[in-house]
Amino acid sequence: MTDFIPAHKKPLDEATREKLVAGESRHPMTFIERLAMPLLPAPGDGAPPSNLLAFFWHFARQIRAPLVLALCFKVLEVAADLMIPLALGYFVNIFASPGAETADDRLALIQERLPVLLMMLGFFLFFRPLAIIGKTAVVELGLMGGFGNFIRWQSHRHILGQDISFFSNDFAGRIANRVMQTGISLREVILTSLDGILYGFIYLLGSLIILAFTSLWLAVPLLVWTIAYLSLIIFFMPRIQRASEAHSELRSEVTGRIVDSYTNIQTVKLFANKGLEDANVAESIDDFNFGWIQVMRRSVAMSALLIIINALLVVFTATLSLWFWMGGSASAGTIATALPLVSTLTWFSGMMLWLLGHIFESAGSVSEGRQSIAVPHSIVDVPGAKPLRVDKGRISYEGITFNYGKERSVIEVLNLDIKPGEKIGLIGHSGAGKSTLVNLLLRFYDLEGGSIRIDGQNIGEVQQDTLRNAIAMVTQDTSLLHRSIRENIRYGKPNATEAELIAAAKQAQAWDFIVDLEDNKGRKAMDAHVGERGVKLSGGQRQRIALARVILKNAPILILDEATSALDSEVEHAIQEQLLGLMSGKTVIAIAHRLSTIARLDRLVVMEDGKIVEMGSHQALLEQGGVYARLWGLQSGGFLPTAEIETEAEAETETSAKED
Repeated sequence: MTDFIPAHKKPLDEATREKLVAGESRHPMTFIERLAMPLLPAPGDGAPPSNLLAFFWHFARQIRAPLVLALCFKVLEVAADLMIPLALGYFVNIFASPGAETADDRLALIQERLPVLLMMLGFFLFFRPLAIIGKTAVVELGLMGGFGNFIRWQSHRHILGQDISFFSNDFAGRIANRVMQTGISLREVILTSLDGILYGFIYLLGSLIILAFTSLWLAVPLLVWTIAYLSLIIFFMPRIQRASEAHSELRSEVTGRIVDSYTNIQTVKLFANKGLEDANVAESIDDFNFGWIQVMRRSVAMSALLIIINALLVVFTATLSLWFWMGGSASAGTIATALPLVSTLTWFSGMMLWLLGHIFESAGSVSEGRQSIAVPHSIVDVPGAKPLRVDKGRISYEGITFNYGKERSVIEVLNLDIKPGEKIGLIGHSGAGKSTLVNLLLRFYDLEGGSIRIDGQNIGEVQQDTLRNAIAMVTQDTSLLHRSIRENIRYGKPNATEAELIAAAKQAQAWDFIVDLEDNKGRKAMDAHVGERGVKLSGGQRQRIALARVILKNAPILILDEATSALDSEVEHAIQEQLLGLMSGKTVIAIAHRLSTIARLDRLVVMEDGKIVEMGSHQALLEQGGVYARLWGLQSGGFLPTAEIETEAEAETETSAKED
C-alpha cells in the first residue's frame, strides 16, 4: 500500500481540479469502494425537496443499486441466523431420540440424518460467512464513507449557490454544521435501518412463522409481545424524533455561537468581554444539554417498559413450554427451538429500540439540516440564459428600483449611463446607496423594477458566472481565503503561470513583503498561508493581495470600493500610479470617502438617499457649490468625517480648501 498524503499537501493542477469537480476521486479505489462516490454530482440543479421522506429519497435513490445489493446480503444473513435455533432443535431431537443407547445405534441414527447434517454444516461453514462478509463489504467499505460524503458535497455545492442575503441571515458555523451533520445523519438513518431494523423485523417475522409451525400456542406470547412492542414504538418514537430535532437545532446554535466567537476573536479580545462571551456560549450549551435530557427522558421511559414486556415474554414462553412438554404435546427439540428464539428477540429488541432512538435522533438532525439545504436559490439564471459578452463595457442603469425586500425603497427610479471606458466615482455618506448600486451590478440581489444593461444585455438574462467573470472588484473589507498567498492571488486567474503571479504581486506593491513571509508551519513566501480571512496579514497587506488578484483577473469592468483605504500614504501613492495603468481601457466605478483619491476620474456621481443629486467633473461640481463642494470643504487629511467636526478643526479645513 502507498502512503496516504493529505489532499492539502498536494497542489492541484487544472486537469485534476476538473476531474474532482466532475465527480471523480484522484485516489485509487476498488469496484466496491466506488459504489457510492464521495463527489457524486447532484441529479439536478434545483434544491432537494423540503418534505422529509422525499428529502431522504432524493439522496438514497442516487445509490439505490448498492442499497439493494446490501439489502439482499442482509436478508441472507437474517435467514442464516434464523437457522441457528432450528439447527439447535434438530440436534436436540437427535440426542433425545429413543432407542439410541449404544454407539452403533447412535452411528446408524447419524448416518440416517447425514444429508441434513451435511447441508447444515455447509450452510454454517460457507453460506452464512459469505452472506455476512458480503454485507459487511458493501455497507462498510462501499457505502459507509461515500454515502455521507456525497450528501455533504451536493449540499455544499447547492448552498454555495445561494445569494449573499442567505449567508448574512445566519451563522456561518450553523450552516456548516448542518452540511456536515446532515450527511452523516442521513447515512445513519438509511444504513442503520438496513443493518439493524430490517434485521430485527425479518427475525421477528421469521420467529413467528417458525413458532407457528413448531407449536401454534408457543407463538401466542410472541404475538402479544409484538403488539406491545410496536405500540411502544408508535407512541414514543415520534416524541423522541421531535425532541431530537429540537436538540439538533440547539447543537447548531452552539456551533454557530462558538464559531462566531472564533471568527471575531479580535473584537472579543479588543473589548475584553470574556464574561459576556462566556455567558453567550454557556447559555446555548445549557439549552443544548437540557435538550438532550428531554430526549433521554422519553428514551428511558420506553426502555423501562420494554424491559417489563421482555421479562413477561420469557416467563410466559418458558411456562408454556414446560406445560406442553409435561403434557407430551411438545418435544425437547421444540422447546430448544422456541426458547433461544425468544431469548434472542428480547436481547435484540433492546438493541432495536436503541437503534430506533438513534435513527429518530439522526432523522431529527436531517430534518433540522434541510432548513438550510432544501432551500431553493432565490437568484437563478433564467431558462436559456446566455453568456455575457463585453465588447465595449457600457453600463446602463435604467429606471431601477430596489428596497432589500422592505417597504421603504433604498433606490427608486434611478438612471445612470456609464460610457465604455469611462471612469466614474460614486460619492455620498454611508447609506446613500453607493454599495447597493455595485451589488446590483454584480447581481447579488435582483431588482424590484427597471433593468441594468452591459453593452445592451440585461444582466438578469445572462449567466451569473459570466457576469461576475467580467467584473473585477476590490472591496474595503478585504477577505482572503485561508490558503496560501499563491492560491489567493491565483483566484483571479486559476490557470495563471508563476511569472504572471509574481508580476501581479509586484504591480500591487505586494512582492516586497511576500518574500519575507513565513507561517507557523514553515511555509514561506508564496506558499505561506494567510489564516482565516487573512488574519495573519495586516490590513494593508491583505488589500495589496486583493489588488494583485484583481490585476491578474484583468476584467473589462473594474470596481474599486475604498481600494486603498487600508494603505499608508507612501504605498497608496505607489499603488494609485499602478491603478491608473490598470484602469486604462476599462470601465471603472470607484467608491471612496477620501475624495482626493477619485477627484481625477472622468465623472463624479453624488448620491443621497438612493438618488443622484449631482453629477459632473471635480472642477464642475466645485463650481456648482452644492453637495460635493460642501463635502470637499469638509475634507481633513482626505477623509470624510463620520461625526460632527469640532468648530476649530472645521475652520482649519475650510481655510485649507479655499487656499487650494
